Amino acid sequence: MSFLDKAKAKLTKAVDDHGDKIADGIDKAGKAVNDRTGGKHADKIHKATDKARDALDNLDGKNDDIGPGPTTR
Repeated sequence: MSFLDKAKAKLTKAVDDHGDKIADGIDKAGKAVNDRTGGKHADKIHKATDKARDALDNLDGKNDDIGPGPTTR
């Protein structure tokens, strides 16, 4: 097993075990960036946080670890 395979396995396990906490962190980071930019780039930040959530959720091939993001941003 190569280094990248091991890293992906560990990341997948972390997302499986702590997906809700990771999702909260992504949302908080997106909100912090949005606040610092004064909402100028809210649509781009929203897209980026959604892509991050989707990428982490799809690591194991199932969409079961991280739920959808907040509807109001």
